[in-house]
Amino acid sequence: MPQLAPPGSAIQSLEDASSYLEGLINLERRPELGQARLGLRPIRRLLERLDGPERALSILHVAGSKGKGSTCLFAESILRAAGERVGTFTSPHLVCWTERFRVDGREVEPDRLAAAVDTLRPHVDALRAEDPAEAPTFFDATTAAALLLFAEARVDRAILEVGLGGRLDSTNAVNPAVTCITSIELEHTDKLGETLAEIAGEKAGILKAGVPCVTGRLPAEAEAAVERRAGELGVPLLRLGVDFEPVSAEAVCVLGAAQRDNAALARAMVAALGGYAPERLDEVSDRGLRTARLPGRVELLAREPWIVVDGAHTRASARVLAEALGELPAKRRHLLLSVSGGKDLAAILDALLQGATRVTVTCSELRRSLPAAELGARIRAAAPGLDVVVIDDPHQAVRAARAALAPDDLLCATGSIYLAGIARPLLHP
Repeated sequence: MPQLAPPGSAIQSLEDASSYLEGLINLERRPELGQARLGLRPIRRLLERLDGPERALSILHVAGSKGKGSTCLFAESILRAAGERVGTFTSPHLVCWTERFRVDGREVEPDRLAAAVDTLRPHVDALRAEDPAEAPTFFDATTAAALLLFAEARVDRAILEVGLGGRLDSTNAVNPAVTCITSIELEHTDKLGETLAEIAGEKAGILKAGVPCVTGRLPAEAEAAVERRAGELGVPLLRLGVDFEPVSAEAVCVLGAAQRDNAALARAMVAALGGYAPERLDEVSDRGLRTARLPGRVELLAREPWIVVDGAHTRASARVLAEALGELPAKRRHLLLSVSGGKDLAAILDALLQGATRVTVTCSELRRSLPAAELGARIRAAAPGLDVVVIDDPHQAVRAARAALAPDDLLCATGSIYLAGIARPLLHP
């Protein structure tokens, strides 16, 4: 494997790396270059040019419609409690690119990410020049960067979150030690299929012959598709609610039954790796789950008043969030909302507005988010009489919502990853 590029190379800073990666995103949006596609050939060619950094890694590979990022972070915390050195690759980030790449529970240093991007840049550019239609995508590049960083850090375990689907996702170019499918719902139907069975088939594409797979609570149609694929490959399936149970509310420092399920999936993955006596596994799981931190994922930032940040932006995730908020004994529930265009706004509002006493709406991302006035009008139509405040500037909206709280109130900032990224540092004590 090539060493990371030394100081003085073309990409010398996080800003340089960000510009290069964002440029790859822009190229993917140009259909004439053939970038709008899924497939493993480009990432495999890129990794081969990098001398296969993934081959040195023991990998936990996590797919799912919801909960996969949380499951990755729970697994990281358990493994670290066991004394293992862990690399974790998740997406998207809330504020900074470095959040996607973690070693030993910390974001990589900006100069290390810059060095990794500089190392892979000439290979990406060469493959693009050779065949633009099969050039590495943005996600190919970030996946390769993660594998380079983890190989260089000599981690004991690497945890990879699938970006989209599974079968054709960039992360599926690896040979994992254990896989996981957290959940399955109708999502990205233009790319993954129009039925639960079709989507499950795409996610089951991460299964590898003989490698154990941990699964969450799947709809019957989806579960049948996963079981069928597992049978073809001789994959041992470990199913939540059948082969292992959720963790208790006391065992994990997070809100909501869904997150407790994710914690159980993480524990089951670590168990499937082998090498831990039952008593030792219980010890490190208890310690790891109590100390796990899940940025922007039903994240409780403060008490008196209660402050929660979450990136919920679908019907299912909004329902999960609403259930979790119901566990908090707040007198009044305030929401801070921004929602991107193209989302199922009616379903999101139906879940989140129940029990709300005040809503502050804003526009967290000018190109993608609904205008604050439009979102406010939709909320007033859905819940006449609800106190709705419209503040266009998201930073001002966060500060105003926070200032209006009494000690026994609850504020939840949600509706989009963009808002979560803005609100989290402003609301953190």
